[in-house]
Amino acid sequence: MIYPGQVVDYRTGAAPAGLAAAADIDTVARALVRELLTLPDVHRVGIALVEGGGRRLRFLPASSAEPPAEWCHIDAYDDVPLTGVVRTGALVYGDLGSFEGRYAGLVSRQRDAGTQALAAIPLPGVTAPLGGLLLYYDRPQIFAESQCDLLVALASRGADAVRRVRARGVAASASAVAVPSDTSSRTASLALDDDPRAVGLARRFLRQTLTAWGLADDPIETAQLCLSELVTNAVIHADATSDLTVALGDGLLTVAVRDHGGAGPETAEVVEDEDPLRVFGRGLVLVEALSDSWGSVRDAVGTSSWFVLDLTDDARSAVS
Repeated sequence: MIYPGQVVDYRTGAAPAGLAAAADIDTVARALVRELLTLPDVHRVGIALVEGGGRRLRFLPASSAEPPAEWCHIDAYDDVPLTGVVRTGALVYGDLGSFEGRYAGLVSRQRDAGTQALAAIPLPGVTAPLGGLLLYYDRPQIFAESQCDLLVALASRGADAVRRVRARGVAASASAVAVPSDTSSRTASLALDDDPRAVGLARRFLRQTLTAWGLADDPIETAQLCLSELVTNAVIHADATSDLTVALGDGLLTVAVRDHGGAGPETAEVVEDEDPLRVFGRGLVLVEALSDSWGSVRDAVGTSSWFVLDLTDDARSAVS
């Protein structure tokens, strides 16, 4: 279905120029919801991003009559369209009545607001969705293939912008690990040799450090698993010594490994493997799945790889 006067290019699903220039997640989200509100018959929208290791969604709603509201949270266990598409990674759409059986409360509220159809689209990630988009229509929709393709393309561009901003933010966080600006942060570091035994040494150092800082066993074990992959990558690919840095502040645990292997590709990539039993080469997939955010950047000196765990949930940390 081709809509007259459509702002977005249907051939490319090109997102608004504001996404490319966005410096933070809030700017990305607000640019994206503004663009979604230009789609024909759309009168309410929202963007949700996975937070807290998948325990909740951070949600920004907006309507054609009002500017975007403030961010709020949706529990990941709430049975609503957005949590469904984040769990399944599948596009969901239809007239409002088709959702009556499962989302009776939502349908009742939206019917009162004039909604006649809705669509929920996952924001694609490498191993799992980063979040989702929600659109409410004030007229019936056919949801032809071209319309669905556009929604998927917009979600893909939005997800690219989110990853780009997060990578820059985590890079800044990793840089701050070496020289923390927050004097209340706790840091520790260790030099590692170019030797397979460095993996075990790094794990023991991390456990001793985090235990001394009062962390619970669960986040320590998660951090050790992720660290093993980063150090293994450094030993296998860098052929050089590396430095491990650990920082804890504001409820966030940041662990960074910087090797001295010289220049190369700018960023590391997650390589998906069709064999789920294969261990080698799946390290970054594991890091992405277990951490709240992660990244890897290579410069003239070597590669800096890091991950961040959100410890604000009491179940993940004993830190007061």
